Amino acid sequence: MDADFVYLLAGIALLLAVVLPVALRSAALSAPVVLLGLGALMGLLPLPEAVRLTPGDDREVIEHLTEFTVIISLMGVGLALDRPLNIRAWGSWRRWGTTWRLLLVAMPLSIAATAWLGWWVMGLAPASAILLGAALAPTDPVLASDVQVEGPTTDEDDETEIDEHDEVRFALTSEAGMNDGLAFPFVHLAILVVGAGSLADWGVQWVAWDLLGKVVVGVAIGMASGWALARVAFRSRRPSIRTAETGEPLLAIAAVLLSYGLAQVAHGYGFLAVFACAMTLRSMERTAEYHALMHQVIERLERLLTLVVLLLLGVAISGGLLDSLSWRGAAVGVVLLLVVRPVTAWIALRVGARRKHEVDGEGLGPRERLATAFFGIRGIGSIYYLAYATGHEHFERADTLWSTVAFVIAVSVVLHGITATPVMRWLDDHRTAAAAR
Repeated sequence: MDADFVYLLAGIALLLAVVLPVALRSAALSAPVVLLGLGALMGLLPLPEAVRLTPGDDREVIEHLTEFTVIISLMGVGLALDRPLNIRAWGSWRRWGTTWRLLLVAMPLSIAATAWLGWWVMGLAPASAILLGAALAPTDPVLASDVQVEGPTTDEDDETEIDEHDEVRFALTSEAGMNDGLAFPFVHLAILVVGAGSLADWGVQWVAWDLLGKVVVGVAIGMASGWALARVAFRSRRPSIRTAETGEPLLAIAAVLLSYGLAQVAHGYGFLAVFACAMTLRSMERTAEYHALMHQVIERLERLLTLVVLLLLGVAISGGLLDSLSWRGAAVGVVLLLVVRPVTAWIALRVGARRKHEVDGEGLGPRERLATAFFGIRGIGSIYYLAYATGHEHFERADTLWSTVAFVIAVSVVLHGITATPVMRWLDDHRTAAAAR
């Protein structure tokens, strides 16, 4: 990409990141929708070919840009969640029940259904179909800010009151925090199917290492690094390095890079490590304002990176990225967003679900369950997974995969970006009315 255009693009994205959130506050329209549309319009201009990112020529740039955007987003999600997760308390695990059901039931069902549609409807080879399902598995609520939690809150008078009370926003945010990493085993499955001859060659390795081992390594490193950084920030014997007292929020960025780098070097899943690190940081001194300071820095960087990626995606879409999209691929994309995700998430949320407010307010009513199932927003993680996989193996009809994934993201950004504000407002109004009775 032309270096001068990088400055211009970053400037445009930063300006819009400052202006759009306030300008669109009262509109049923999200900033990602505007940025994607603006990028598409820019793509129609007679821009030099050097400024257009293409999967073939710029795959590594795309991979690393989206990789960095995702890990910044994951730190933001981990710091924003107020509901604690105590791994030694069963009650704490139960309060995350909606998240576990979305991850362990909805996501595998969605991957399987999408892969089957890719094979049966689009005629993809098995490895390419699996990759399509895995790449489109992660959800990304940052692309519709109205469906994610707002950020860390504190209550200096009573720490037990720090919790998430909006189950829909909590479910969607926590799901996105974890499924970015938990989709990785299925990306590796697609890579193994291409490179190995038979199930006997890779089956045991995939289950033991890619599905289980790397998850454990990533989570363990994330928790350890988060605990160590929290001890330094809040309880170091040397006041000069207690960053919680000095108010230096850049520790959050250091935490992102350290946890991700350590996990990657140890061959674990770095995405899970970053989220676990953020959750562990958030668990110490929960009433400290320092968490909000770190989250603000991450949120601003995340917003800038996301808007840059969406501008580039818009430029690529109008510049020919959708040339390999067939009506079958478009149909699969629409079915994924309107049928596969809502149905699989609805089934997952019904499995073992308790009545709303039955135990400490945990649970989803019919309206909340429907909204949670609908907002399966696809985003930047899908681009990263596709770039990562195509860089490791040659997949048949890779151009079709890129076109289909780009189409799904574009439709998701517009569909969910337009509906997020009115739907969440409807839920809030209904919740307020029910509480007043």
